[in-house]
Amino acid sequence: MPDPQIDVRWPAEWEPHRATWIAWPHQKSDWPGKFAAIPWVYAEIARHLSSSEPVQILVNDAKSESQAHIVLKRNHANMQNIRFQRIRTDRCWTRDSGPTIIRNGNRRAALDWRFNAWAKYPNYATDDAVAAKIAKCCRVRQIRPVWKQRRVVLEGGSVEGDGKGTMLTTEECLLSNVQARNPGFSRKDYEEMFLRYLGIRKVIWLGRGIVGDDTHGHIDDLARFVAPGVVVTVVEPNESDDNHAPLQENLERLSDARDAAGRRIQVVTLPMPAPVLFRGQRLPASYANFYIANECVIVPTFNAPQDRKALGILSDLFPNRKVVGIHSTDLVWGLGTLHCLTQQEPE
Repeated sequence: MPDPQIDVRWPAEWEPHRATWIAWPHQKSDWPGKFAAIPWVYAEIARHLSSSEPVQILVNDAKSESQAHIVLKRNHANMQNIRFQRIRTDRCWTRDSGPTIIRNGNRRAALDWRFNAWAKYPNYATDDAVAAKIAKCCRVRQIRPVWKQRRVVLEGGSVEGDGKGTMLTTEECLLSNVQARNPGFSRKDYEEMFLRYLGIRKVIWLGRGIVGDDTHGHIDDLARFVAPGVVVTVVEPNESDDNHAPLQENLERLSDARDAAGRRIQVVTLPMPAPVLFRGQRLPASYANFYIANECVIVPTFNAPQDRKALGILSDLFPNRKVVGIHSTDLVWGLGTLHCLTQQEPE
């Protein structure tokens, strides 16, 4: 457990990284009929990230590592910045199964939340062991958060921090009885637990997530901090779209919110892409699922008219980083995109 007498802080994503962690895709059932394209999407992601920071890649075995090495090299990734770690996974959504690395005074520690596959899927035991193994690779102290005498279930995609004590999350994900991660936890329980383990002094609760999100309301498809006191949030102007009303409500909540320092939140709106459909299913496509690396911001794009506008808005918000679009129409068939598959290791 972090020492509450020493400053506990969860660094923001835009702070310097020691590395980015991803897991090489292998679960073909996550992308039925489209899996062949997915390793090449991962290679494109790794190519951009490896230009400015190490990329630690989890692989199941020697064969998986060899195959990944071939694809990455053919895609001109910076192989000097690629590191492979033989850590087995069930799935490759490292944002949710990986650790949350915090600072406790002048030391780092890795929070090893319990992972139960979004309280939805049965095969998660291997993924639940990933955070502890990454902590060991990072040579940092492992902490298993406990509240009400049980391990806390939490996914990295369900929370968003500004590095200064403010957090965004959703009622749908953490307080709903559907896909309940921690049955019996109240709003107060979460807020006190976040203070203890992450140093969060203010939680801004949004409402519902986007259509098609099988995590049931992850914040990283909705609203993201881009600087202390500045949040970008997705909106849907089409009133007949199922996303319109919940996203409008989230916008209104943010417009009335203040951060841990007492400042009114500055809100920047980001469009939603045109609906992305496959096999009759609407997929959780969102430009908010971007990832902030040391020298670039990678943004999912969907061959939609709104791609250019979204990239322009984010370019204005990150003038000192290169904003790069990653074609994600195939990737989102797995019900997640760029932020979902990455996990930063802060300095």
